[in-house]
Amino acid sequence: MLNFSFTEEQEFFRKMLKDFAKEELLPNYTKWDREGITPKHLWKKLGQLGVNGLRIPAEYGGSGADCVTTGIAAEEIGRGDFNLTYAVMLNALIGEIITKHAPEALKQEWLPKIASGDKIVGIAITEPDAGTDAGGIKTTAVRKGNVYVLNGEKSGISVATVGDAFLVFAKTNPELGNRGISAFIVPADLPGVDCKGYEDMGNIAVGRGSVYLTDAEVPAENLIGLENKGFSQVMNGFDLSRLLIGLQCVGAASQSIDETIEHVKVRTSFGQPLATYQGVSFPLVTHYTQLEFVKWQAYRGLWLRDQGLKHSKESASVKWLGPKYGAEAIHECLLFNGHYGYTKEMPHEQRLRDVIGLEIGDGTAQANMMVIAKDIIGKEYRSTGNLVAAKN
Repeated sequence: MLNFSFTEEQEFFRKMLKDFAKEELLPNYTKWDREGITPKHLWKKLGQLGVNGLRIPAEYGGSGADCVTTGIAAEEIGRGDFNLTYAVMLNALIGEIITKHAPEALKQEWLPKIASGDKIVGIAITEPDAGTDAGGIKTTAVRKGNVYVLNGEKSGISVATVGDAFLVFAKTNPELGNRGISAFIVPADLPGVDCKGYEDMGNIAVGRGSVYLTDAEVPAENLIGLENKGFSQVMNGFDLSRLLIGLQCVGAASQSIDETIEHVKVRTSFGQPLATYQGVSFPLVTHYTQLEFVKWQAYRGLWLRDQGLKHSKESASVKWLGPKYGAEAIHECLLFNGHYGYTKEMPHEQRLRDVIGLEIGDGTAQANMMVIAKDIIGKEYRSTGNLVAAKN
């Protein structure tokens, strides 16, 4: 018999984060966007609440929680501050990679700092000419004695302007293609590392930008896992981050729906509350239903990951539909709030700008459709066109 319930501990965790999001995050959500600030103190607060270390083992300062519990954090924090959910997603992805593949010394050095929120670490894969085709990166890492010399440009990197370090993926053997990629922990203050921010439409508080590597000498002991094995490490991690992204978008859109429901109950037109008109209630019902579908597909995918079962197509479907349905729901909520919804006095316009960003990050809709097609139709029928899915 199927059981769709959460544990008592998970429900307690959800309530704690729901209250935190409502009382401490939501009132300041638009402030960080307007001021162009990344609220590092809130990353530390998430560390105190145990959020940053959900996918980090207890011996390194985390809690070693399961993926379903991590999904709860993404959803609930998304209700209060969508941009702060990057702490959940990035720390889960990077925490897993370091825990599973890094040497003990790097685990001891970085995992406790990530869990506490004392250090912010980004993941640097994407380049100007390599997004969906992650195997097409051009950044190189050449071994010279006790260091690897890194050269290249990483673009569209979350926390580029505020990160203390980056998990950088570079080619140690370019002739092998994606089988010649390695991963390194690269401190942001290392000589030869330069970070520059973007003037983005949304996700201002995330500090997105480019990371330039010019003869950056990275100690050999900062290699994560085996040389030339970095690609497979991150590809497996994408199945987690894509599920969390879906729940981030569900959380943000659900908050807009809840706020809009309260608005249409009291706002009248022609002597009746807007909520009495099917032209208002039916679209809200449609968006609610679509978000519920994404939500439960996401938790199913996270449960499958916890069981060690395949979940790539579930992850890809959530990543494809979560930002799409989320943006559509928020857009309609903005319209139902009339001209005030179009102002920056209300959070809908910012949520819309923020969520749209994740229609690109971690694979576009088309790239994720290709992952699903390969799974349900067969590898031998995968696309031979110019768009190559970042999944082997």
